[in-house]
Amino acid sequence: MTAVAEGQVDMAPAERILEQMHPVRATDLIPLLQKLQDAYAYLPAPVLTEISRRTGIPASRIYGVVTFYSQFYLKPHGRHTIRACRGTACHVRGAKGVADSISRHLAIGEGQTTADNQFTFETLACLGTCFLAPVMMVDSDYYGLLTPEKIKSVLEQYARK
Repeated sequence: MTAVAEGQVDMAPAERILEQMHPVRATDLIPLLQKLQDAYAYLPAPVLTEISRRTGIPASRIYGVVTFYSQFYLKPHGRHTIRACRGTACHVRGAKGVADSISRHLAIGEGQTTADNQFTFETLACLGTCFLAPVMMVDSDYYGLLTPEKIKSVLEQYARK
């Protein structure tokens, strides 16, 4: 995150992005938000307010897009996203033990981000890979037929990245 002080956000990355994309039109909103999120690792409220003011795109439209698409985050998000399936097939085959192992290994709960911003842990209703149950994703990589014991070695691969 590019924070200056508690509650304040460094606007320099947003300024650079606005300059690069000038003039910003409403049709540029998603690419603009993607670039801002790449710069900040999430979309800070003060940045979105300033984007609205500078571009004339209503804040309600900006927040509508941000809250509609799951790729956008309004809170700091980890460099790596872990998504554990809690669907029926995964549940029956031990998903709770897998999720508990993820939480234990990272010392965070569902919906939380590690203090070093390396990992964010989420659970989803279904990852669509029931034949691999229980399954999780780390970023865009799938891991199936998991056991709680396998979690540490998978996550260690990403801790080095």
